[in-house]
Amino acid sequence: MARAKPHGTLKLEMRAKPTSQASSENPRTHIVPSRETRLQRRERALQIVDRLEELYPDADCSLRFKNPFELLISTILSAQCTDKRVNLVTRDLFKRWPNPHKMAAASISELENAVKTTGFFRAKAKNIQGCCRKLVDQFDGNVPQTVEELTSLPGVGRKTANVVLGSAFGVAEGVVVDTHVGRISRRLALTKAKDAIRAERDLVREIPRNHWVAISHRLIQHGRGTCLARKPRCAGCGLEDLCPRVGLPRHLKNSR
Repeated sequence: MARAKPHGTLKLEMRAKPTSQASSENPRTHIVPSRETRLQRRERALQIVDRLEELYPDADCSLRFKNPFELLISTILSAQCTDKRVNLVTRDLFKRWPNPHKMAAASISELENAVKTTGFFRAKAKNIQGCCRKLVDQFDGNVPQTVEELTSLPGVGRKTANVVLGSAFGVAEGVVVDTHVGRISRRLALTKAKDAIRAERDLVREIPRNHWVAISHRLIQHGRGTCLARKPRCAGCGLEDLCPRVGLPRHLKNSR
């Protein structure tokens, strides 16, 4: 199979335009994932990567941060919370406690009150303070740059480590799999896995390493604006001709 040719750059905001040159020039074919060879799936994955780059050339991390420390804390707070809410909370949080040393010395009750609106605030306050204390005690107040060291910090799992390494340091150690990335990857038949660890393994096998960081941002933006969970906007979607629509009701699978 030949790789898709570039179709020009589309101007986008939070979602792709309802009609795209990509989907109009490539009529949708019926993709049966179970009949794809490994090579065919790989080639389709590469076409998806190229198409997403055309659709969302400026996609980036939606958490606001000035340095790796701020991104680390913001990502911990983003669990079960919107990035928009986290950005509102961290604006004042980092004014009051701008570095690991000051946050490590903060009163736990003050931290709880500061992050209360992000949800699960007691656990999050405990984690960010424990994280800061370990940064001070073991890393001289610096954010480490390996998955192993990052995941040794309280409140930091592999997803958070990948976010920090990719967006703060430009290091591609994996693909960030959040709700949007996991859902869309399954819909595109790039993975069958519902847990993030196995889904990430499938994605890094199909997607070139130099796209690991950007692909997450682009899939997230696509999921927020076009490939919605319950009512995806398939008509005019820039990935329409590459998507088998796994898991969608029959009336949506058959729609054009």
